[in-house]
Amino acid sequence: MIEREDIDGVTVLRLSAGKVNALDLELNTAIAEELGAVEDTRPVVLTGAGSSFCAGVDLRRIVEGGPDEAYEFLTSLSRAFLAVFDHPGPTIAAVNGHAIAGGLVLALACDHRLAAEGDGRLGLTELTVGVPFPTSAIEIVRHAVGGAVAHDLVLSARLVGVDSALELGLVDRIVPPDELDRQAVALARRVGTYAPAAYGLAKRQLQRPARIAISTNTPTDDLEVNELWADDATTARIRDFLASL
Repeated sequence: MIEREDIDGVTVLRLSAGKVNALDLELNTAIAEELGAVEDTRPVVLTGAGSSFCAGVDLRRIVEGGPDEAYEFLTSLSRAFLAVFDHPGPTIAAVNGHAIAGGLVLALACDHRLAAEGDGRLGLTELTVGVPFPTSAIEIVRHAVGGAVAHDLVLSARLVGVDSALELGLVDRIVPPDELDRQAVALARRVGTYAPAAYGLAKRQLQRPARIAISTNTPTDDLEVNELWADDATTARIRDFLASL
């Protein structure tokens, strides 16, 4: 489900779950566990196997599992996002293809993002399916790209190519596909040479507004998020969306 490789002092975590690395309870749990097992100061590269970084939530599992599984899934989803966001050491997303919805949130939870040239699409498409964002996801997006870009991407629910993603600040650099892993590891190694305590403090300082918002708003907002994900009307919209694919 997650392939782990240690390269020159960098831990590479490669999502390897089905054709598009869709997020389900098991993958969310694996992400949180793998990040939790990494030494605090160690640089991490997060990437995907195949042609997708991560194409978002496995909606079929949500429909099949019913309300109870939806609640458990959402808890695990936020835990996965925050495991990446809160890792004290450097984190690099090597976006090897599509990064959609929760998949893009995972990438934005990293400190830096490289994207492979090609036809990968990136976007926050939750509203096209009719599902809300967990508080952690909204605040991670706002932290990574700023309020104006977050507003655009969330409320338009549009997908963009890698060139537009670079312009919007979703990724920092576009590289040839056969160079993606090497350059991501090289960047992680370089950033990993910074004093760990100073790096970790700077990271916490930058993330503080997002962390305060997450702590403050999750208890109330995520109650509504959970209710909407489990609502019969939401399930019907998800079924219609899946039928249209």
